[in-house]
Amino acid sequence: MRGIGRHRSASAALLAAAIAVVAGCGGGGSSSSGGGGSLAGAPTWCGSKSITLALADGFGDNNWRRITKAEAQDEAAKCPSVSKFLYTDGQGNTQKAISDIQGLAAQGVNATVVFPDAGPAVLPGIRSAYRQGLVVVPYRVFPGGRDGVDYSYYISTDFKQAGVLWAKWMAQVLHGKGNIANLGGPPANSQSQAEYDGMQSVFKDYPDIHFVGQTPYNVTNWDPSLTQSVVAGLLAKYPQIDGFTTDFGAALVSSFGAFQQAHRQVPAVATEDANQLSCTWATMHASDPGFQLFTVDSQTWMVRTAVEFAVAKASGGQVPRSTSVPQAVFEDSVTSNPRGPECNQSLPPDALLSSRLSTSALKAALG
Repeated sequence: MRGIGRHRSASAALLAAAIAVVAGCGGGGSSSSGGGGSLAGAPTWCGSKSITLALADGFGDNNWRRITKAEAQDEAAKCPSVSKFLYTDGQGNTQKAISDIQGLAAQGVNATVVFPDAGPAVLPGIRSAYRQGLVVVPYRVFPGGRDGVDYSYYISTDFKQAGVLWAKWMAQVLHGKGNIANLGGPPANSQSQAEYDGMQSVFKDYPDIHFVGQTPYNVTNWDPSLTQSVVAGLLAKYPQIDGFTTDFGAALVSSFGAFQQAHRQVPAVATEDANQLSCTWATMHASDPGFQLFTVDSQTWMVRTAVEFAVAKASGGQVPRSTSVPQAVFEDSVTSNPRGPECNQSLPPDALLSSRLSTSALKAALG
């Protein structure tokens, strides 16, 4: 299995000593001064100044976020200078997300990694914390603004490239024609928009491929229950859907019951990897040959890069070089390059095999 165990997991004792995870804004941050400079025996991004680190999540109630939180904890635990780790969940509410970020600043937290689900709508909270002296590192969804003006660093990935990869594969599998339903996250988020833009840059050369439903994407808020209702609505409205593209494969597979209820087979799917999705493909593909599967790496480990930047800046360590995390193909049921769909029955269905957590830590993260 690729992607599991490539980074060591912190021991339970170290996690207990170094990490205090709190829900909402509860719990105070503490700060102590340090001399700065690299810490002997620690990663180069770990400086000698003791700090409190926080992860401010815009929405925490799905498997991707639970794994991401564990990845952030695991990375932070590599640096002894991180004396406390706090976590907040915006619960999909933009105002709560802003309040959480501002609350962390008021508590004296030194550095905060932010997943800004609502994009630029969260920028006022990010900017306010940054101007109070907090090291703020938003990642993955672009909040607007600029490095060094509104926040410390923005850690990006080229979601447009993910869309290009999906579209090229779809065009091949569908032989250049068909209807595609594209599912995305919350309204106006930069990730889903960029993926759509990437697909459009390819599909402009395929006039017989059309998107159905809402464009640029059918809004799901990255919520499995909402995804189920959206998929059921699309199947009821459109008698022909030849493919689904989505940036949350684990939520899509939870909607497969809607296909059975509609007496429809699952079509080609291009998405991010998910254990349950690959296991479902393994059981369904023989009887549903139209169900081909293509995934890109889910990048739950991307938060590690954001943690490294935040800790380095706040603790006096060496700031990493690149703020960009590359996209990569993870599975392809057609070519098996770099691998075919992987199903790991020893892990929970909602595991993401591209995670860099150890198997035991991945199981613990998913409860």
